[in-house]
Amino acid sequence: MTGSPKRPKHVPERTCIACKQKRAKWELVRIVRTVDGSLEIDPRGKKAGRGAYLCKLQECWEIGLKKKRLEYALKSQIAPEQRAGLLAFSKSLTNCVERPGVNSEVFCEGACG
Repeated sequence: MTGSPKRPKHVPERTCIACKQKRAKWELVRIVRTVDGSLEIDPRGKKAGRGAYLCKLQECWEIGLKKKRLEYALKSQIAPEQRAGLLAFSKSLTNCVERPGVNSEVFCEGACG
């Protein structure tokens, strides 16, 4: 019995609603509108409800919230206090994302750990 060549492992991809770039699911942050209508950050990507994905870059969060792309994707209105909470959460992110390109550089804003 000769070993057959291993297939590459499947990596689920999702698209950021702000910059429209496809990335591995684990590189994005999922926001969920639950059945009762509340918005929650879903770190594991498993919660029930309608979800949308954003990069970990501050500019993507600002575009998603200011241009109402998040509201459109979740098919619901976002209350001002929810919007403020999401913006506060976005400021806590590291802002380090691998930008696809020729060199596949890591793009950072601020200090990375």
